Amino acid sequence: MGHGLRPFSSGSDQSRNLAETGFVFAENKGRGRLAITKILVANRSEIAIRVFRAANELGLKTVAIYAEQDKLALHRFKADEAYQVGKGLGPIEAYLAIDEIIRVARHAGADAIHPGYGLLSESPEFVDACEEAGIIFIGPKSETMRRLGNKVAARNLAIEAGVPVMPATDPLPDEMDDIKRLAGEIGYPVMLKASWGGGGRGMRVIPDEATLAKEVLAAKREAKAAFGKDEIYLEKLVERARHVEVQILGDGQGGLVHLFERDCSIQRRHQKVVERAPAPYLDEAKRAELCEYGLKIGQAVNYRGAGTVEFLMDADTGEIYFIEVNPRVQVEHTVTEEVTGIDIVQAQIKICEGARIGTPESGVPAQQDIRLNGNALQCRITTEDPEQNFIPDYGRITAYRGATGFGIRLDGGTAYSGAVITRFYDPLLEKVTAWAPTAEDARKRMDRALREFRIRGVATNLVFLENIITHPDFKANDYTTRFIDETPELFRQTRRQDRATKLLTYIADVSVNGHPETKNRVRPPKDVAAPVVPDFGDIKPSGTRQLLDELGPKGFAAWMKNQKRALVTDTTMRDAHQSLLATRMRSHDIVSIADAYAAGLPALFSLECWGGATFDVAMRFLTESPWERLHHIREKAPNILLQMLLRGSNGVGYTNYPDNVVKFFVAQAAENGIDLFRVFDCLNWVENMRVSMDAVQEAGKLCEGVLCYTGDMLDSARPKYDLKYYVGLAKELEAAGAHILGIKDMAGLLKPEAAKILVKTLKQEVDLPIHFHTHDTSGIAAASVLAAVEAGADAVDAAMDALSGLTSQPCLGSIVEALRGSERETGLDAKTIRQISFYWEAVRTQYRAFESDLRFGASEVYLHEMPGGQFTNLKEQARSLGLETRWHEVAQAYADVNMMFGDIVKVTPSSKVVGDMALMMVSQGLSVREVEDPAKDVAFPDSVVNMLHGDLGQSPGGWPEALQKKVLKGTEPITVRPGSLLKDADLDAERKAAADKAGHEISDTELASYLMYPKVFTDFDKAFQQYGPTSVLPTPVYFYGLEPADEILVDLEPGKTLVVRCQAIGETDEKGEKKVFFELNGQPRNVKVPDRAHGASGAAAMRKAEDGNAAHVGAPMPGVISTVAVAAGQEVTAGDVLVSIEAMKMETALHAERDGKVKEVLVSPGSQIDAKDLLVVFES
Repeated sequence: MGHGLRPFSSGSDQSRNLAETGFVFAENKGRGRLAITKILVANRSEIAIRVFRAANELGLKTVAIYAEQDKLALHRFKADEAYQVGKGLGPIEAYLAIDEIIRVARHAGADAIHPGYGLLSESPEFVDACEEAGIIFIGPKSETMRRLGNKVAARNLAIEAGVPVMPATDPLPDEMDDIKRLAGEIGYPVMLKASWGGGGRGMRVIPDEATLAKEVLAAKREAKAAFGKDEIYLEKLVERARHVEVQILGDGQGGLVHLFERDCSIQRRHQKVVERAPAPYLDEAKRAELCEYGLKIGQAVNYRGAGTVEFLMDADTGEIYFIEVNPRVQVEHTVTEEVTGIDIVQAQIKICEGARIGTPESGVPAQQDIRLNGNALQCRITTEDPEQNFIPDYGRITAYRGATGFGIRLDGGTAYSGAVITRFYDPLLEKVTAWAPTAEDARKRMDRALREFRIRGVATNLVFLENIITHPDFKANDYTTRFIDETPELFRQTRRQDRATKLLTYIADVSVNGHPETKNRVRPPKDVAAPVVPDFGDIKPSGTRQLLDELGPKGFAAWMKNQKRALVTDTTMRDAHQSLLATRMRSHDIVSIADAYAAGLPALFSLECWGGATFDVAMRFLTESPWERLHHIREKAPNILLQMLLRGSNGVGYTNYPDNVVKFFVAQAAENGIDLFRVFDCLNWVENMRVSMDAVQEAGKLCEGVLCYTGDMLDSARPKYDLKYYVGLAKELEAAGAHILGIKDMAGLLKPEAAKILVKTLKQEVDLPIHFHTHDTSGIAAASVLAAVEAGADAVDAAMDALSGLTSQPCLGSIVEALRGSERETGLDAKTIRQISFYWEAVRTQYRAFESDLRFGASEVYLHEMPGGQFTNLKEQARSLGLETRWHEVAQAYADVNMMFGDIVKVTPSSKVVGDMALMMVSQGLSVREVEDPAKDVAFPDSVVNMLHGDLGQSPGGWPEALQKKVLKGTEPITVRPGSLLKDADLDAERKAAADKAGHEISDTELASYLMYPKVFTDFDKAFQQYGPTSVLPTPVYFYGLEPADEILVDLEPGKTLVVRCQAIGETDEKGEKKVFFELNGQPRNVKVPDRAHGASGAAAMRKAEDGNAAHVGAPMPGVISTVAVAAGQEVTAGDVLVSIEAMKMETALHAERDGKVKEVLVSPGSQIDAKDLLVVFES
């Protein structure tokens, strides 16, 4: 007989028929064996490619088929020939059209058809049609398929063969009462299954009778759509089950072997996600028992080809129950091939040519020669989005980098850069199989491979798969089929960072639409030199930070007082740009120079770099995290004290917060890098500062209690804020536990002579080092600083030269030079200061859009007494209200309002209240007399009402009674500390609320941001999720984008640099979008963004369901509307089906969540929809 067995006698009718249809018996294939020369694969994507590869290795020609909707699929280009089938049919129907497939096979001259898995692979009618056409069907015979493919028939066969089965029903009748009775006899919970087909289609868990009817109808529809038959049945459900299956191969001539088992317990919606071979929890005895059951099933039908016998194993008892037979090759056949070395697909082909198992021609050894070698693990990479309930995503893959290497096998479909993923088919992109000698090594190899993948443009389950295989229960083999459903931590982080794509989206958006903060503002000159960071070497000598660690806060304060030299704080990273550039300085520019400060100016007292307005502006206008800024500065400047401005009970906000919120914020700031807290109150009310000061002391950090200077201490006509007042205030701060006494001259009103007297007196009256802060609005602040130093001030604030003067601090370099040669010489190097200043000069040029038009000192500051930061902001507000030409009226009104309020301390937020009132009065033409007139009705700004109510605290001497009465209109004011009236916030509840809004877990620093600014934080977080870490972008790119041919380097983190080049910007399309063409690390990437200035009306776009609108019913996934069950004007009750969506071979019914009347139905059967498209609108 040679190497093969002739399957048919030469005189048989069948043999003659085959000869007549053109088949030949090839000598080179073994005597008497049918020679297949050309195979058509009646399938698509990954499995079609798998078969093509096997056939190609055997020297066979291949033919692909494709539906119209699949014309771009990769399998079409992997075959020798490809033909469209089912013109005019739907995307699935085309692949189910038997007549069409036979037509193509005849046209192409194919002598065999491989069905793959799914679709027609389990259709006995297809087998019959092939035989009728004289074409070899690579798979079981139709009678075998009828016995095994139908799960009920297979169950009966198993019983006959002595294989244990699960209690189940016959195919369900149509009457619901009969179905309910059958379900009751088995006992809930039960499993609903389709009699035909596999892949989890039509399968549903029925926990109780209440859900039975709804699920039966949906399962019937789904089974009909997927397999062409709606026959379903019920089966007992094992609660803690493992899914294990045996791979069999038979030659239909008595030869039958098993290739051991696979574990397929990791499933979702009964679809396998991760598969392993062998099952790591089986011992040899249980493995032998299981495989014997598989052989019994195959022997009962004289099985031919590849088949899988599936079993459930009770994880608690070890009992095994037969489930079904899949008479085809399985998706997960790859893991078996890896551990046995047997090519299952080639074996299928050879067996259909007549080769017998156990012979070299079949490629399948005898049973005793089949051995397990190592362990294999397979993961299915899909375009399902785990964060959106596994809604399949679709679109173009913009970037694809696969993972290969030793022990990794890839079986992919349409998975490559530029591939288009349609909404019509199974979302499988790639099967990754890892092999290693041990199960744990295979798991580690898979983990590496998954992390190596980069797939952009569509959502994937890559991170979700990583979460599965790295979970402790998976490592310990302690999981069941409900593992995914019962392990919520798998879903905590399911997305890759994908920072590059997000940044490209941002760059594209700002290139097309501009940045809202720089629109219609002056642009920096194009030929400006880029900032250059000076290099002072890598050595960062010990500084004040190490001293604080060594001495503790009190010891450090004593050290300050013992210093001869004047200590200097650099304010450039916070107050300087807050005052000059509307706080718009980005982390990119601040962090870049921090290394140079640490290496070049280690003798600085502190870097003021955080707090104040910088906190909310970073999130609100610059889409960056203030905490990230702090972390980076701390990392790069580990030797200098980092200083922040804290608004007492206002934290870094503009309102009062519960005490525990302020304490939590301070604790986070201390933990994340702040060493020195400058604490002030906007009305100099120490009572309002105590909570913050206590929190700083509890954190073991330096507490600088601040007295805010206002008025003129030397003006005897204005005695409210005299020397006695400030001495009393300083003593209160000392008693409250301040380590340092700060003098905060926020408007620059402290004249040199007054500075000398105040500092000298305070040095005598309190035992604290003094830290002096002022603004140079008047133009002579440096004289006040030098006077303060001469009088004994221990530390002073100054701004680096390029960001000094005007409303900022006086010039640091000049103060250092002025003190050179004196006993208070600072010890700072003038050349180093100049080099750092050159950097800031270049940086400042990039912020030309935010420069105020202030070009000179202003003695007017002594009239209006505005804080430096507010001066520029109020000018901007006046401009926006059309009062730019009336600025001097605004300044006078500001002074008048201050006196009307009782001559108050003016610093954020009290200064803003004065500004609000002044702008209102000028714009409405109101005088102080009219405002104060009880008979004239005035609509006061909310900020004024709140302040006079006592919400900011109490002003020295109290509020003017008559004005307070008029403003409050009968409301009783409060006189106690506002924070004492606020209940402690429930931080756990707030964290949950923040997490719900953000859609992810909230860290402690994120919670601190949310507690200060709930809306600002959630808006920032949304922008961050959309655009990524924009703080890494160079400032010109952040504000103005890229022009064609521009190229930049972007450092994501140390050692990770992106090369981004803008190639071109396309025209606006009919949807109002522009395509921006980039090169990312040399690879083409395209991004579409809306052209907001020139966009189309968007009338063609579907309306979207609004989040939180109960009247809107939106699409949960993309797909095609299969049925519409309601019409406009129809009354519906909760639970009624509204529409059904077909997507990726699944049908999902949307049910009404409430009773109501339908106002609109926006779709009809056949409509193609995207996720979140508005489908149905209820009357409100």
